[in-house]
Amino acid sequence: MRLLKWHRRSFTVLWLRGLIFTALVPFAVGYLVPQDLRGAAGVAPGLWQAGYVLAAAGTALYLWCLVCFLLAGGTPAIFFTRHLSFLLGKEPPDVVRTGPYRFSRNPMYVAVAAAIFGQALLYRSLRLFLYGVSVALAFHLVVVLIEEPHLRKTRGPGYAAYLRSVPRWLGRLRS
Repeated sequence: MRLLKWHRRSFTVLWLRGLIFTALVPFAVGYLVPQDLRGAAGVAPGLWQAGYVLAAAGTALYLWCLVCFLLAGGTPAIFFTRHLSFLLGKEPPDVVRTGPYRFSRNPMYVAVAAAIFGQALLYRSLRLFLYGVSVALAFHLVVVLIEEPHLRKTRGPGYAAYLRSVPRWLGRLRS
């Protein structure tokens, strides 16, 4: 019984840390900054409202990714935020390969970018589009220059096989 209570408390803390991470990083980058950048622009009429679909798909994909991370025993907190692990948690002990991670090694980044580009459409905003491009470029650089080398070093041959079988961003599964 004592172990069950500890496990339940530990899992609750993990979810709380996941929500804190979500508020501080994806929510800020994917929603708060875009809302500030759009200024007074209202929702554009007509086909521009397809942005709702893209923004909602990005949000749903992010939440799916978050659940995969939490069920794997960690949060999406990047390894170099270790000094904030008391608040944001730590990466899972193993590379997450379930859910959308079967089709993309970085679906969480794809999700945040989709939410930003959805808002760019919705508000018919070049400024938001350019912000989305800069965020996507920053994500790419973080993945290629920081995350992948770290995971290669710490996760070994299993991660190398994952790199060969699942595309970095979007694409078809490879054998």
